[in-house]
Amino acid sequence: MISFSRVSKRYPGGQEVLKDVSFLVDAGELAFLTGPSGAGKSTLLKLIPAIERPSAGSVVVNGQNVGALKPAAIPYLRRHLGLVFQDQKLLYDRSVYDNVMLPLSFSGLAPREAAKRARAALDKVGLLAREKANPIQLSGGEQQRVAIARAVVNRPTLLVADEPTANLDEESALRILEIFLAFHQVGVTVLIATHDQALVTRFGRRVLRLTGGRLDGAAPGA
Repeated sequence: MISFSRVSKRYPGGQEVLKDVSFLVDAGELAFLTGPSGAGKSTLLKLIPAIERPSAGSVVVNGQNVGALKPAAIPYLRRHLGLVFQDQKLLYDRSVYDNVMLPLSFSGLAPREAAKRARAALDKVGLLAREKANPIQLSGGEQQRVAIARAVVNRPTLLVADEPTANLDEESALRILEIFLAFHQVGVTVLIATHDQALVTRFGRRVLRLTGGRLDGAAPGA
């Protein structure tokens, strides 16, 4: 599902953020990516949907070498990915429902089917009753749940999240991770980057740990 083989990422000016990183996340697996701030977690995740390209090595997602994809092929790759980043990029001048509908605007689905999917996604994250609200009216945890609903509305096979529980209280953070666990339990592959070691330990899944751009280990619950 996700395969990194000797991947490095160097930005202009010489900063090497990732160094010779190799790992495999199997289809249907849930894994955590941890490490201190600046370790390279966000950069690593951005390589998966080809937001960034590797400087060396290969990144293979769903059988495709994403570093070699032509720009025109990238939207097709992303149709099968659900992406949740720290900057949720919610549209505050539109309703919760409209935010979740946005990815379906380019899907070619009939309007009735698109509406059904959007409401089903909101129902899965417990926000169907708030579909008419503006995101600014929601709590931080609720806004994050809107971002998750938008990420899964296309029914992706792979869900990638960067610090989805950052700045949330413990109860909200736990609820967010339980939502990811629910998607994993129905076969979605999930990779979550987080600095919250207590939550990682609580869920007891495989951990990929980055330090200084290098992968330290992948022990279960490490």
